[in-house]
Amino acid sequence: MKNEAFKNFVRTKPELIKYVQNGEMTWQKFYELYDLYGEDENIWNKYILNEDRNNVTDSISKITNMVKNVDVNSIKSHINTAQKAIDFVQDLTKKNPTSTINNNLNKGPVAPRPLNKFFED
Repeated sequence: MKNEAFKNFVRTKPELIKYVQNGEMTWQKFYELYDLYGEDENIWNKYILNEDRNNVTDSISKITNMVKNVDVNSIKSHINTAQKAIDFVQDLTKKNPTSTINNNLNKGPVAPRPLNKFFED
């Protein structure tokens, strides 16, 4: 019965597998800890939190490597290209379209167009 509970516990804590694969611990030692302390988090935090810290440091090193490989000149050129496109769109929309509407409104009422009759309707 205790054996199955330990197996279920290990399934919920896959970080423990790396300790066995690295040779730092054995399944027997983990089982003995489980047999003595159960699922008490104070005992298992040492193994689980170390794994989280390793993941964080790995992530940070990956990010720093990515930042080192960034070509600043290409980023600048892309930003300049985007800025030129934005300026172009602003110039197109800057022409005050409401002024043509206001000019048409100031001309006065528009006379209806004559209705042309064809074919003697």
